[in-house]
Amino acid sequence: MVIPKLSPSIFIGVSGKDIISFGSGQPDLPPPKRVFKTISRFRDFRYGLIQGNLNLREALIKRYPRSTANNFVITNGASEAIDLTLRVISKIGGKSNKVLLPRPYYYSYLPLIKFAGMEPVYTDLINGRIDFNDFKKKIKGCKAVIINSPSNPTGRVESIETLKKIEKLTNNLGVYVLSDEVYKDLIYVRENYLIKGPHVITINSFSKTYNMCGLRIGYLWSLDKELVDRVIEMKTHTSMNTNILGQEIAYEATKTPKSFVDKQVKIWRERRNFIYNGLSDMGLDLWKPEGAFYVLPRIKNPRNFVWDMFKKYKVITYLGEWFGANDRVRFSYALDINRIEEGLNRVKKYLKSKGEI
Repeated sequence: MVIPKLSPSIFIGVSGKDIISFGSGQPDLPPPKRVFKTISRFRDFRYGLIQGNLNLREALIKRYPRSTANNFVITNGASEAIDLTLRVISKIGGKSNKVLLPRPYYYSYLPLIKFAGMEPVYTDLINGRIDFNDFKKKIKGCKAVIINSPSNPTGRVESIETLKKIEKLTNNLGVYVLSDEVYKDLIYVRENYLIKGPHVITINSFSKTYNMCGLRIGYLWSLDKELVDRVIEMKTHTSMNTNILGQEIAYEATKTPKSFVDKQVKIWRERRNFIYNGLSDMGLDLWKPEGAFYVLPRIKNPRNFVWDMFKKYKVITYLGEWFGANDRVRFSYALDINRIEEGLNRVKKYLKSKGEI
């Protein structure tokens, strides 16, 4: 059997009646009902502010200490925020152009680092979490680091103790911290801890909390006003303003009560328990997620598994090597429990056919 070159693009957007997708990290839950009224009444489609609609930036102020609307840039999803930030940092003076990247990592980080002309340096996670001793060694000589908690693909949440150590160390060294917190509202074990510091850039979006991935509304926040201004300048010549209708919908979403998110977290936790127990019962080695909606089990012959599951069993999974985890496969549990159960049954059939359970 010849397995083609596998990449996420093969699976993104693929659907069908008999296909079970554990692939894309796209919530299947509905957005807040209140956001739909914006669509019918919105009429202004002129260019918007490059930095983002003022009402949306002002609505975000209460979520971030010591902020004004000028500490935010509204972007085309969190991905653009990361892309612009890395490209801006790469142009800031200094001997190093290295970025410390905890591994496994979200699969877009590595290409974005390289697109910015920067060089990755890896620190391997232990049990899905940062090994601070190794982190401390590797961060020296780096210009920036990317932190992702809760993590895609591991589902793990960093301890507050570790995050505070990272704050202190990076502040002392003058290292930029890109804190990707797009899953910050989907934590099962504690409240989110906001990393602080003069060179911290927090990345977030409305995709996961409010189930609005396709609107592509993300943002960055930083107290480093010089960096924010440089991002705005670069965005002026790339994408210009972010979708203004999407921003209005996002603004309406900011009025959503916390109970909306709490109900969703309850659903995610139930699904987490179901898929974690199901895969564990098959004898697979995996970490128990503490946030987001991913599991990353160790699988024998991962490339064969991903391709066979897709072609023979109509189940989509993501190859761990895309995330820097060569011996693992990522499952998203952003689908209802009945679909998860059916998908797990197909995985079990595959593993039985290989004599692995």
